[in-house]
Amino acid sequence: MSEIPARSYLKPAQLRLILEIADSGQLRQAAANCAMTQPAASRMLAEVERLFGAPLFERQPKGMSPTEIGSTVLRRARVILREMHSMSADVHALRGGQAGSVHVGAVTGPAVGYLMASIREIKKETPEADITVDVMPSRELLGHLTTGQMDFALARILPEFDSRDFEILPLRDEKVTFCVRADHPMARAPMVTLTELHDHEWIMQSRGAPIREATMEAFAAVGLAEPRNIVNSPSILFTIAYLANSDAIASVSEEVAQLLMRPPVHAGFALLAQPREIRVDPYYLLNLRRRPLSRLARRVRQRVIEKTLAAD
Repeated sequence: MSEIPARSYLKPAQLRLILEIADSGQLRQAAANCAMTQPAASRMLAEVERLFGAPLFERQPKGMSPTEIGSTVLRRARVILREMHSMSADVHALRGGQAGSVHVGAVTGPAVGYLMASIREIKKETPEADITVDVMPSRELLGHLTTGQMDFALARILPEFDSRDFEILPLRDEKVTFCVRADHPMARAPMVTLTELHDHEWIMQSRGAPIREATMEAFAAVGLAEPRNIVNSPSILFTIAYLANSDAIASVSEEVAQLLMRPPVHAGFALLAQPREIRVDPYYLLNLRRRPLSRLARRVRQRVIEKTLAAD
């Protein structure tokens, strides 16, 4: 592999400028955001494009949009600037006697089941730790992970992402449960079949979400089409509110259902007993190979692993 000439390395100011141009679509606005004059920004952009030997943006009447080469540069530029910011923040935090920062993400089940408990323990040990958690679908998690916005994630691997970019640790699958309000007409039944539930109102995640797809596959396995009466929402908060005020049935992970029903929440829900288990494909603990984890991120990651193994 040939060595990249040092003259093509970009400075932080150049990286920031091209990111501002991409975000605003306007050279004038990007220059203002970087506290530069427009002529100075124009000269800097021209120098960057000269270094790469190709234009990074297409000049259009309504603004500037990245070329194919520009998109590649931008993807890396975001990671580089974010890493530089993280480096400065970590050094500042450590010099001030603090613990640094970590940004993690997870799909709902492991976020409730293992990540939350891990973070509580870390915060008891190191109250100054700056920990950010996002709970979202795997596609969004992997997008944030690949751009360096997260340190690690508990997610499923999707075909549109290159798994070679990640360090991958298999964790667990999720059990699907059917949750209803405690005084639902079917809550006291010793057992309910999918045939009996088919024509009821449902609230589910959007089409393509693993828990929803596993539920639809369960209906198909007994010869039933998917229910017609479905409210679609990715929001667990909306799902809880809707369940509490209707006879709808929610298809959720067992971890979420248990959180709602056990002390101290006691939210007034019940689980419908099913004759057969429904399970979702396993999720994984993922982090970027090219991005070393900070000491705090490694601690949180290891604690999640320990919590998951202890549950087996």
